[in-house]
Amino acid sequence: MELIPLPAFSDNYIWLLHDGQRALVVDPGQAQPVLDALAARPALRLEGILITHHHADHTGGVAQLREATQAQVWGPALERVPEPLLRVQQGQRLQAAGFDFEVLDVPGHTAGHIAFYSADVLGQPLLFCGDTLFSGGCGRLFEGTPAQMLHSLDQLAALPDTTRVCCTHEYTLSNLRFARAVEPGNAALLDYQARCEALRAQSLPTLPSNMALERAINPFLRSREASVIQGLQAHDADTHAGDAIDVFARLREWKNTFQ
Repeated sequence: MELIPLPAFSDNYIWLLHDGQRALVVDPGQAQPVLDALAARPALRLEGILITHHHADHTGGVAQLREATQAQVWGPALERVPEPLLRVQQGQRLQAAGFDFEVLDVPGHTAGHIAFYSADVLGQPLLFCGDTLFSGGCGRLFEGTPAQMLHSLDQLAALPDTTRVCCTHEYTLSNLRFARAVEPGNAALLDYQARCEALRAQSLPTLPSNMALERAINPFLRSREASVIQGLQAHDADTHAGDAIDVFARLREWKNTFQ
């Protein structure tokens, strides 16, 4: 079995998971990177396409891949995504290319965003989280509310420590610069930033991350921690420390304008 992040556009990843014969991809915003990967592995047959949300950089290649491979598509029940597909939502289970997944509703970035979670792939849990959770960050709130996004991230943060976090953008270094501004004394964060800088210097992906690491370094999973609240209050004195949603909302607003 193999899990591969296929680069697309300027900073997207299309995740390819296969067992040597059967393959699935996640959020193919472009078809060509997937077609090239399949051509380089002639034994592979694309059987499944998983879609987390409706944005074009996650769905733009679906129609071409479906036509070329007849792969089955699964996507969010509540969003406008390319038909035909099987629409899924919280609590439903599916089998794609022989891999078993549970669907999680994680609104915030978009109103109907979903994630796909498997308790055991290659001996570890696996999460395809789209643009809800990034390494060191989270998605912008284009359609959802801070309360929705906080709830979604709480749901993901409750997954096992060893869960591999497969986000769909290489945003890690920019996220970590913000995380350091929020929590400059976080030793785990400093160590992780150094490791990620070394990877990017070699043009290697920083992903997948894992949930234990994200809980240690990601300010959006740590928004209830005293050190994060203190850092936020130094930036925004009006922050209500006892209101978890207000803290999260102000943290996300700060990130929106951080340079």
